[in-house]
Amino acid sequence: MEIAHSLSIALQSHQPLIIATIITLISLLFAVRSLFKRPHKSNASRLATSSGLGETAPSSSCNGTTNSSAFLNGGSAGTAEKSMVTADVSKVVAERQSGASMMEQLVPEITTHALSYLDYPSLCRLSMTNSLMRKAANDDNAWKALYHKDFTLEQDSVTPVNGWKAYYASTRAIINVNTEFFNIIRDRSLPAMSRFWLKSDYVKCVHATGELFSGYNAVMQSWQLALNWEQGVDFQVRDVRARVLTDMAWVSMKTYVDMDNGAFNMTNVFELHHGRWYLVHHHSSVMLADGDMEQQIVHG
Repeated sequence: MEIAHSLSIALQSHQPLIIATIITLISLLFAVRSLFKRPHKSNASRLATSSGLGETAPSSSCNGTTNSSAFLNGGSAGTAEKSMVTADVSKVVAERQSGASMMEQLVPEITTHALSYLDYPSLCRLSMTNSLMRKAANDDNAWKALYHKDFTLEQDSVTPVNGWKAYYASTRAIINVNTEFFNIIRDRSLPAMSRFWLKSDYVKCVHATGELFSGYNAVMQSWQLALNWEQGVDFQVRDVRARVLTDMAWVSMKTYVDMDNGAFNMTNVFELHHGRWYLVHHHSSVMLADGDMEQQIVHG
């Protein structure tokens, strides 16, 4: 009796420790059981997938509800739930085996549309994040869409030799060179203009006055007079269109010196020499108004 009494007192004094120990052991058993159970579930899912069972799993909607067709056809809730779990596990296993991802599973048109919202620097930065993003950002259709957004739709039927990404870069480069042409005029820098043109006897320049200058020396003399013109040369450039070939490019545009006095049609032709674009032809003419155009057609 004394032994039983002392044992009862000991149990009562260590009751919290014993309960905690039991709970810990039960949790450990559940953890070990789940670890041994996962591979078995994965193998079962593989068998279900290979036998076609996963194809009848009910679909899940955005609000968390499931398709009720499985229940209407005589299936049970347990069967439908098991099919859903099997299909989900099979999908995860298949993705891990093939290395697939959400980006790779998207329809190409959807990926191109998503990337079309990015600008040129963002698309370049995206291509440097990882191999998957580099593959998506280098997609030819994405760069074609970006070209149409930033430049023009006129060249939709063009098939660039080196792809649309290279063509986009070449077009942006030639437009930047063309912008430098107008910066030189604004700065009235004859030395910069002399470096901008190709030193050749076949270069030509037609100013808005209609005068034609042929050869490098004659062209530079014409620009010396034009840059010394006292009127302001602060103008706006609009409707810029560029076409780039391997070693030649041309840019057409409209320039407005004074918005009230009409505009000029301009065309610049460039040639690529030793990795640098040089201007070889410039043409400027006054844009005819509607009334002037009708009068010219009548006289013609």
